[in-house]
Amino acid sequence: MAQDLRVFTKDDVKPDTFKDTTIAVIGYGSQGRSHALNLRDSGVDVIIGARRGGPSEQKAEADGFRVLSPADAAKEANFIALTAPDMAHAEIFKNDVAPNLQAGDALMFAHGFSVIYGQVTPPKDVDVFLVAPKGPGDLVRREFERGRGVPCLFAIHQDASGHATDKALSYADSIGGTAAAVFETSFKAETETDLFGEQAVLCGGATELVVMGFETLVEAGYPEELAYYECLHELKLIVDLLNEGGLAKMHEFISETAIYGDLRSGPRVINEETRERMRAVLKDIQSGTFARDWILENQAGKPAYNALLAADLDHPIEEVGRKLRGRMSWLKPGANNAPEN
Repeated sequence: MAQDLRVFTKDDVKPDTFKDTTIAVIGYGSQGRSHALNLRDSGVDVIIGARRGGPSEQKAEADGFRVLSPADAAKEANFIALTAPDMAHAEIFKNDVAPNLQAGDALMFAHGFSVIYGQVTPPKDVDVFLVAPKGPGDLVRREFERGRGVPCLFAIHQDASGHATDKALSYADSIGGTAAAVFETSFKAETETDLFGEQAVLCGGATELVVMGFETLVEAGYPEELAYYECLHELKLIVDLLNEGGLAKMHEFISETAIYGDLRSGPRVINEETRERMRAVLKDIQSGTFARDWILENQAGKPAYNALLAADLDHPIEEVGRKLRGRMSWLKPGANNAPEN
């Protein structure tokens, strides 16, 4: 059985680790923006690396950051946080980061994909690690502003300076992670579990379950609106309960009829055959097959990806959902009666 991960807290953070440190955040999307804002609010010197004239440059400048080209940011900083999308890492690293790395610099990722699957091969004389908050960027920012934090994972790939762990923990602390918990893992474990969770449960598994449930009810003659409410809309209610208190809280707040149906019929839908299919997905990830296929798909211009995405968004559940969500005032931007997550 796997051992429990050690919990790191603020007591484990070495003071003044970022004294005389400039962090270049390259990639100003959801995670990059939240990291940069939180780092700055924690007193860290932050600059942004972004393509000139692009939307990231404009957004970062509007947020009050000094924005340089990715290459100039990498040259000026001694700590580079590469928060751009995975498939952009190879080009950014080759053209902008690698030529400007100095011995003893730190190179940080928010996900281990590009290192594990050979898209980035850092020189041996720099620290290489990841810090991965377990939540989307807007939540990382929102919780930080409330004086709280989102749990983070960190992993060390190379410790050239002897201080890589101190740097990783200070980064996690500066974006709010130690207000919750910080766990140490490995690049391999973070990458493979993250990919598996997305594919088998959180995104692929959950959406396919929702769509198939919707289709089953509609094929049986029930109105699409009822199918949408029962198989998609109410899913949030259950996920919120699970997120807040696990299976126990869900069972506490649903009816005994729902509990009985859960216990009796859940294993009829998600069963040993499903588990075997999940194992096949995991094997695909562990063997590198998924990464190879995704890298090649990007190199080809993403034709299969675009076709699959278009088909997914063309499903009837999307049209029904748009109509029904139009009547849900709490979902509209700026609604002051939006329910707390």
